[in-house]
Amino acid sequence: MKEKQAWSINGFIGFLGLLAVIGLGLYLLFAEFYVLAVLCAVVAFILICSISIVQPNQALAITFFGQYMGTIRQSGFFMTIPFSDRKKVSLRVRNFNSARLKVNDVEGNPVEIAAVIVFRVVDSAKALFQVDNYNSFVEIQSESALRHVASKYPYDLFEETGYSLRGNAEEVAAELTEEFQHRLSVAGVEVMEARLTHLAYATEIASAMLQRQQAAAIVAAREKIVEGAVSMVQMAIGKLQAEGVVELDEERKAAMINNLLVAVVSDRSAQPVINSGSIY
Repeated sequence: MKEKQAWSINGFIGFLGLLAVIGLGLYLLFAEFYVLAVLCAVVAFILICSISIVQPNQALAITFFGQYMGTIRQSGFFMTIPFSDRKKVSLRVRNFNSARLKVNDVEGNPVEIAAVIVFRVVDSAKALFQVDNYNSFVEIQSESALRHVASKYPYDLFEETGYSLRGNAEEVAAELTEEFQHRLSVAGVEVMEARLTHLAYATEIASAMLQRQQAAAIVAAREKIVEGAVSMVQMAIGKLQAEGVVELDEERKAAMINNLLVAVVSDRSAQPVINSGSIY
């Protein structure tokens, strides 16, 4: 079922017609044409039953004896099919904040995750007649899609390359939007944006995973320090030899390299020791 335009006319024109019918009925009543006066009263009642008002960013779905007749999307004052059932559907942009869900990531680690979904109704017929309650449908399917996407990626990457929930927020948000849209299109809903609002390890493993993150950060920092220290030692020895400041044999080079590396890599201030004798 798809949305279609319902029959309607300008309400002010219809209201003028209603006044004309009422005036004619009163004239016939005073003229003692009672049958025609009653007929005018019936027509006036039918016209009154066809009056509808549509607010901005609102749709009015019309059903007549169980059959969908169409939707009025334009805001204003209208006359439409009399004795019809009219259901209002909001077309405004809305937010849905999911609850914090506990999900296992692709590595089996329990994580807490939540998201916000920005959506609006674009097809009132699907929203009303394809699902029982489109608001509840959005909530349930959004949480289901969030669980599905969260279980496809690790919370964080320590050694491997690829996507992670924490490190690739934009890519995860794009996939969330696509997954939400795929599930909610049956309800005539357009997903405009989806973002993670909460992401953390579950409390039972949060402390252990924090230690793992700290250890990984320390190792990465040490690797950087060692890399820089080796470059500094190479530059120092090369410059000493190039300028002829001192002649170093292999044993003295090894001792100098050892001292420089210890001084640069150590996380404490180096304590100088003056050697007054020979290395030999």
